[in-house]
Amino acid sequence: MDDRLCLEVHDLEVQVLTGIYSEETHLPQPLRISLSVDLDCPAHFAPDDPLGMSKNYLDLKRAATTALPTGVHFTLIEAVADHIADTLFLQDARVRRVQVKIVKLAIAEAGESIGITLVRHRR
Repeated sequence: MDDRLCLEVHDLEVQVLTGIYSEETHLPQPLRISLSVDLDCPAHFAPDDPLGMSKNYLDLKRAATTALPTGVHFTLIEAVADHIADTLFLQDARVRRVQVKIVKLAIAEAGESIGITLVRHRR
């Protein structure tokens, strides 16, 4: 079994043009996005290892925020998740698995979490 390093960024609130109903298609919706990204990792980390031995957490945050195209309407939140996963795979060849959880905040009525989790593996 190969060692993996899992980086996580959770609960980013992002405004995204998404939805299928007419009331959803003209304004961005608030989404809560969480990421777990598995990377290849060295056998050990030393105290003086540079950042390049891992991955900058801000790369994950950017993939779920500023890397989403402005003005593009995603009919399905699954497409938002796929775009985030593709961005992370393109950024770094060490990324082996990406899990994206998206909660649609606008449709929650009693604080429940309604959404999807997409898991993609490098092919």
